[in-house]
Amino acid sequence: MDLYLWLKSLHVIAIIAWMAGLLYLPRLFVYHVDAPAGSQQSETFKVMERRLLKAIMTPAMLVSWGLGLWLAYDIGAFSQGWFHAKLTLVLVMSGMHGYLAGCVKVFARDANTRPTRFYRMLNEVPTVLMIGIVILVIGKPF
Repeated sequence: MDLYLWLKSLHVIAIIAWMAGLLYLPRLFVYHVDAPAGSQQSETFKVMERRLLKAIMTPAMLVSWGLGLWLAYDIGAFSQGWFHAKLTLVLVMSGMHGYLAGCVKVFARDANTRPTRFYRMLNEVPTVLMIGIVILVIGKPF
């Protein structure tokens, strides 16, 4: 297997790890909302949220970006319309990552004011973005 295929494999693995975190972190928030501030349950959620963000999501996002840009350069994707659209969706996904990181800080301070419903709806955003990204990468519609 040549270098391109190894890097592409690592890219896909990193994306899977990043997506798992983007889908799981808002779900943790859904349950954290109902935990009384200062309770053992709330403190456990804080640890889980921080570790998920710092140990899995952020490293996976950085690897996804680094390898993704290298692979795109290698195949000459920067001049293709589908790639511009995909890159836009990945930027939005990265913004979502940043927003969730901010939520982790809010929960860490016991300062959340949002209801469970908000986090349930927020949980759908990465799924919609992922669907668009996969369609663009596989189908290359333009």
